[in-house]
Amino acid sequence: MRIETIGDATLYLGNSLEIIPTLVHIDALITDPPYSSGGRTSQERSRSTSEKYQTTGLKHYFADFAGDNKDQRSWMLWMSIWLSHAMKKLSEGGMVCLFSDWRQLPACTDALQMAGLVWRGIVVWDKVNARPMPNRFRAQAEYIAWGTNGQRSFDTKSASYHDGVFSIKAPSSKEREHSTQKPVELMDRLVEVVRPGEIVCDPFMGSGTTGVSALRLGRKFIGCEVVPHYFDVACRRMEEVCGQKRKESND
Repeated sequence: MRIETIGDATLYLGNSLEIIPTLVHIDALITDPPYSSGGRTSQERSRSTSEKYQTTGLKHYFADFAGDNKDQRSWMLWMSIWLSHAMKKLSEGGMVCLFSDWRQLPACTDALQMAGLVWRGIVVWDKVNARPMPNRFRAQAEYIAWGTNGQRSFDTKSASYHDGVFSIKAPSSKEREHSTQKPVELMDRLVEVVRPGEIVCDPFMGSGTTGVSALRLGRKFIGCEVVPHYFDVACRRMEEVCGQKRKESND
């Protein structure tokens, strides 16, 4: 396992199932786990992510990411396992935000509850510029299942208010470094729910957009990534945000 400390960010290269139990404490879990929804058969699901999610003929291809070849039952079990580990580290009332597409949304909300978390609702991300679909509706939205670790204060005194639908364009292929990269503006809107100085954890950080938002908004960040290429991309992006170089340690 490799660990990098960059400003208020601590990044782990390794399997999040092994890393999460070693963490001391987190205040929020905001993550975009692999959906494992790119195919209806085992043969289709076993294809590389570059084959499943990138249009043939593109000049720029993104590196493959891991963990995207499970069937729905295996995916839900896997989700419930790592969420159970994360809940043990999450502060009381701590927020959980899990990205999902329409195929996996029911399994995602089931896994959240199987882990012992309280399911509070669904946030909609309207991607605005989704491509037209002949004779059918556009796949224009993704979803964020959110919940809490037990009770959370919803008192109106000194409360902040947050939208439930975000209409934000997805990054173009020239703007992104990961095939499923989320816009920084969208992640900012989720991180704003977390109080300044608290710790945001993303166990599947990919290119590190959650961490970019956390550092930009004065929160601390813990991220895990199993693919070395994307781990290095995330480290570079953290360095660019905080203006500090990494301090590597090995475990």
